[in-house]
Amino acid sequence: MTRKLALYLGVGLLTSTAILAQTNNSSPITQSLPPFGLGSTETARLDLTNFASNTTGGTAASCTGTVSFYNAAGTIIGTATPYTATSGQTVSVSLASTSAGFSGSRGELRVVITSTRTSGVPCELRTSFQTFDTSSGASHIYLGDVFSEVSGPIRGR
Repeated sequence: MTRKLALYLGVGLLTSTAILAQTNNSSPITQSLPPFGLGSTETARLDLTNFASNTTGGTAASCTGTVSFYNAAGTIIGTATPYTATSGQTVSVSLASTSAGFSGSRGELRVVITSTRTSGVPCELRTSFQTFDTSSGASHIYLGDVFSEVSGPIRGR
């Protein structure tokens, strides 16, 4: 009788632990680019594309999170910009140097992305980073796949 009770309690404990673990089905991943310089006539842009397809069961692919720009002192510039990218969609988040609060003709920045992955929701986020001349649009820096986990895309689990 004692063994059966211990067995039932053990199974009950494992089952309740599994159920509780399922209620927390999203987890954020935060990654940062190394610092980069931005001139007084430039704009910095992070492009985020969701390459995941909708599931055959009807779950829509969706990548969500925020993008933030930080100055050299480590202070966020403005507020974090939320993004949502559906299947095949590209979303861009930009910061013009005129909005960065530089005191001179150049400033140091970094970009931080926080991606929220939700269990069962397809997300295959690929990113690129660029700086370009604000007036002409001429690219100065272009970096593909700048945010990735172990050299791959940020994927929903």
